[in-house]
Amino acid sequence: MSYCNSEECSTPFTSTSSLAPKTTELSAATALYRINNMDCPTEEKLIRDKLSKLDNVTGMDFNLIQRTLLVRHQMQSLAPIEEALSSIDMRAVRLDGFEAEELEPTTQATTSLRPSPTNWLPLAVSGVAAILAEVVYWLNGANSWAVVALALLAITLGGLPTYRKGLIALKNLNLNINALMSIAVTGAIFIGHWPEAAMVMVLFALAEVIEAKSLDHARNAIRGLLELAPETATIQQSDGRWVDVEAKTVALGSRVRVRPGERIALDGEVIQGHSTVNQAPITGESLPVEKTEGDLVFAGTINELGSFEYRVTAAASNTTLARIIRAVEAAQGSRAPTQRFVDQFARIYTPIVFGVAAAVAGLPPLLLGEAWLPWIYKALVLLVIACPCALVISTPVSIVSGLAAATRRGILIKGGVYLEEGRNLTWLALDKTGTITHGKPEQTDWEVWEDADFNESRVLAYSLSSRSDHPVSNAVTLAARADGVTIREVRDFTALPGRGVRGDIDGTVYYLGNHRMVEEIGACSPELEARLSALEIQGKTVVMLVDSDRVHALFAVADTIKDSSRHAIAELHALGIKTMMLTGDNPHTAEAIASQVGIDRVMGNLLPEDKLREVARMSLNGKIGMVGDGVNDAPALARANIGFAMGAAGTDIAIETADVALMDDDLRKIPIFVRLSQATANVLKQNIALALGIKMVFLVLTFTGHATMWMAVFADMGASLLVVGNGLRLLKK
Repeated sequence: MSYCNSEECSTPFTSTSSLAPKTTELSAATALYRINNMDCPTEEKLIRDKLSKLDNVTGMDFNLIQRTLLVRHQMQSLAPIEEALSSIDMRAVRLDGFEAEELEPTTQATTSLRPSPTNWLPLAVSGVAAILAEVVYWLNGANSWAVVALALLAITLGGLPTYRKGLIALKNLNLNINALMSIAVTGAIFIGHWPEAAMVMVLFALAEVIEAKSLDHARNAIRGLLELAPETATIQQSDGRWVDVEAKTVALGSRVRVRPGERIALDGEVIQGHSTVNQAPITGESLPVEKTEGDLVFAGTINELGSFEYRVTAAASNTTLARIIRAVEAAQGSRAPTQRFVDQFARIYTPIVFGVAAAVAGLPPLLLGEAWLPWIYKALVLLVIACPCALVISTPVSIVSGLAAATRRGILIKGGVYLEEGRNLTWLALDKTGTITHGKPEQTDWEVWEDADFNESRVLAYSLSSRSDHPVSNAVTLAARADGVTIREVRDFTALPGRGVRGDIDGTVYYLGNHRMVEEIGACSPELEARLSALEIQGKTVVMLVDSDRVHALFAVADTIKDSSRHAIAELHALGIKTMMLTGDNPHTAEAIASQVGIDRVMGNLLPEDKLREVARMSLNGKIGMVGDGVNDAPALARANIGFAMGAAGTDIAIETADVALMDDDLRKIPIFVRLSQATANVLKQNIALALGIKMVFLVLTFTGHATMWMAVFADMGASLLVVGNGLRLLKK
C-alpha cells in the first residue's frame, strides 16, 4: 500500500502517532476521509493533483488498501477540500471523531473495509451485447445497424463509469487508465472498429471488478485482526450481577468472567480460577498457555478449558490487540525501497508511452505516406497498455500480505522497509538475559567473605535486592525470602545501570553489584578475583555485597538457556547471518552461555552505551539487527538497522519503539522473519518482471501488427490480476 505526499514519500498516516515509523509526524490540522471508489494509483494521482492546487493544503497521505485519505491543512473550513473531491467524482465520507492527537486504535477507516456488493446485471447484459456484436459482424463481414446498436448498448451499460472517469481525468490533464481507455475506445469507434470497441470496454469493466475483488483479500487481512476481539464482555455489576456489555464501554479495573471456549474481550490480570488459553492470535504460540492467578491475558485470545475471572488492565482502545492493529496500519504506510523505485518509474512511464503512441499515429502517415487507419489503430493499442497500474499495485499488495502473514505468526513488523531489509541482515546482536536465556536465574551459591557476619550479610543483601527488579536481584530476593530472612529499611536507594544498586541501611552505604562495580569501588583482591573466576567459568553470574571498602558476601546465580535459542542460532547461521552476544554480564559467564548455543562472538561487561557503540561499529560492515528485552537495550535497538523486541505482548514500550516486535520470547521467530523477507523480495521481483515483461511483449506485438485492442486489455488488466494474486500468496507463508 502506498502513502504518498506530493512527489516524494510522505510521512505515513497511521492511526496513532506513537506507533508510527520513526519519521512520522502528524499536523494538528487534519481531515480523514474514506473514499470507496479509490482503489488504485490512478485515483490517487488524480486526487493529489486536484488537492495540491488548493491553498493551505500542506500534505496528503493515501491508504489504498483501506481506501482512506488524510489531508493536512491550514483551513478554517473543509468545504473547498470536499468540493474538489466531489468535482472529480470522488465520493468522500468524512470520518467523524478523528483527532490527530487522539486516534482510535481501530479507526472507522479500518472498520468499514467490507466490500460493497457488485451489481452484475448491467455488466452481464453489456457482455452479451458485445459478444453478439462480434457475431453479427463476422456473419455479415461488415458493420451494420445491428452491430452499431449492440456495440453502443455494450459501451453504454459497461463503459459509462469509465467514460465519466476518463473525461474527469482529461479535464484535469491527467492521463490515467480511464482517460487512456476512453480515448482508445472512442478512437476505435471513429475508425469503424465497433465490435472491438465494445469488447474492449466490457473486458476492461470486468477486469476492474475482478481486480477490486482481488484487492479485497488484502483488506480482509486487516479486517481479520479487527474481528479477533468480541464486541461484548461479561462484567460484574456493583450488586454482584453478571451482565453482558459492550467491550468498548468497560472501565479499567472491572471484573470480567470468561467461560470455556470464549474469546477474551479485553486485556487483564487473572484474579480467580485457572485455564489454558490459546494465545496464537497474539503471540503465534502453537500450544495453549496455562493461566492462573496473577497471569496476564490478552484481548482476542481464546479460553479453552476452564473458567476464570480477570481484572481489566487496558481499555478496548489500548489493548495489546489494538496496539497491534495500529502498528499494522502504520506499517502499511512505510514504503519499502522497491515501492519507492516503482512509484518513481511509474511517473515517467505513462507520459513516455503516450508520446510514443502519438508518434506511432502520426509519423508514419506524415513522413512515409502510410495509410492513417492502421497506424492509428496501433496507437490505440499502445494507449490501452500504457497505464502502469499492474506495476504500481504489485508492491503494496505484496508488502501488506507479508505484514499480515508475519502478524499471524506473532511477529509485528513496523514497516514495509523492515520487511524488505530483513533479508539483508549480515549480523544479529543479542542481549543475554531474557533473550537467549529465560531471564529467571536462581541463586546457586552464596558465601560470606573473610570475617563478615553470616546472617547480617544476608539481611543487608536481601534489603537491597528486594528494591530492584533486575533478574539477578530477584533470584537473591527469592532465595532469602524462602529462608525467612528479614528485611530492613533502605534509604536513598539508587540503581546503577550496568553495575548494580546502592542504598543506605542504618547509616551505612552498601552496594549490591557485579564485578565491574567492585573494581570501581576498589574492593577487588587477587583472592576475590580467583573465586569469581571459578564461579564465572561455570556460567554463573556473581553479585557481591560491598560497603565503601570491602566485600561482605558473594551470591552466585545461574540462568537457564531456552531450547528455542539453540535452534534459532542454528537457523540464523544456515541463513548466512552471524551472531554476537552483547551483555552486561561478566565475560566468563557470557562465554559459557555463548558456547552452549553456538554464538560467533561474545562481549561482556558492557554498559548500555557500550552496546550502542558496538552496534554502531558493526553497522559499518553491513546490515545489523539487535535483539533485546530491556530498557538497557533501547539505545542499541534504536541504532541497529532493525531492532527486535522480545516478549512484546502486553508491553507498550516494546511495541512502540521496536522495528520488529516478537510477541513472545521465542528467538526462532527471527529466522521466520528473515525467510518471510526473502519470500517478499522474491515476489516483488516476480511482480515487477511480470508487469513489465507482459507490457514489453505487447509493445513488440503491436509494432509487428499482431496485437489487437482486446488482447491489449488482457495484457494490461491480466497483468494486474497476476501480480495481485502472486502478492496474496504471501498470506499463506
